[in-house]
Amino acid sequence: MEIRDAVVLVTGASSGIGEATARAASQSGARVVLLARRKDRIDALASELGDNALAVACDVTRPEFVQQAVHAAIGKFGRIDALVNNAGQGLHATIEDIGIDDFRELLNLNSVAPLVMMQAVIPFMRRQGAGSIVNVSSGATLGTYPGAAAYTSSKSALNMLSSVARLELADAGIVVSIMHPFITATEFYGSVRSGLDSAKAQEAGTASIAQSPTLVADMILGLIKSGHAQADLVPKEYGGSFEG
Repeated sequence: MEIRDAVVLVTGASSGIGEATARAASQSGARVVLLARRKDRIDALASELGDNALAVACDVTRPEFVQQAVHAAIGKFGRIDALVNNAGQGLHATIEDIGIDDFRELLNLNSVAPLVMMQAVIPFMRRQGAGSIVNVSSGATLGTYPGAAAYTSSKSALNMLSSVARLELADAGIVVSIMHPFITATEFYGSVRSGLDSAKAQEAGTASIAQSPTLVADMILGLIKSGHAQADLVPKEYGGSFEG
């Protein structure tokens, strides 16, 4: 799919990978729809990007808000060509210490909400006869790490949802892809649902190898263009294919 003139909807667009993806898409000539809970941030970004950007405050864990946001995008631009399911959150805890309520909320945001977003845009993409969905997973699902069970479980569920959706939607011209970022210099570690101290320690320990959100954004746009099943930025020594 060509990025120029496409309508690209990005969740979690207020910072990090989502913001970088929205910027990169806009710079490539796309019309962008920015979804996030922090409306002040996406309003500022939309103002910066110009008339071809629409900011919609949206909690993606609320299906009624998702429906409103998708219809706002259709009302503004008339179509949705690509969905980037980026909104998500971490949780750092050992198996013994995972809070069950925290885990349920994590699954809701990292696994259920992307499914809700897909279900909201698929009917429009079917009518268009084409569409691209990129689900942002995690490179951590390619390995096994202490304290990561809750987070990687939620993202592994997203991986399987994505792979099955790719099979089911191919005949409709809708391509579903998975992006596996590596450690990325974003607000991720500071906004984990639980385990902030250990997450911040991990952030400090990995700062020297953290990648730019812009690099992830470029890979996401590459998936939209190519339609490949997945891409990763995980170095080979950590189980991925990245050699950069």
